[in-house]
Amino acid sequence: MKNFIADLNKSFESRVRLGIMSILMVNDFVDFGTLKEQLQITDGNLASHINALEKLEYIQIRKQFVGKKPNTSYASSEEGKKAFTEHLIALEKLIKKSG
Repeated sequence: MKNFIADLNKSFESRVRLGIMSILMVNDFVDFGTLKEQLQITDGNLASHINALEKLEYIQIRKQFVGKKPNTSYASSEEGKKAFTEHLIALEKLIKKSG
């Protein structure tokens, strides 16, 4: 019998990282404030999870100025999209096997 839980990606065990990637998968670029608002978390919490996903090269970061204000936005990288899709497939297999 196959161990479907072994196929889950530990990088997405956190509900915050799962939320970040879910938002980024369906949007081109999302700014920090929008992610924070949608996930209802603190700046520090979001920043630490963004940093972890960046180290894994699962997200892209774009820094620019909007008027005179700095703006940082994020998108899922090709590697991130692949990893997250594989994670979702593993979740579906686990759910189907459990049901």
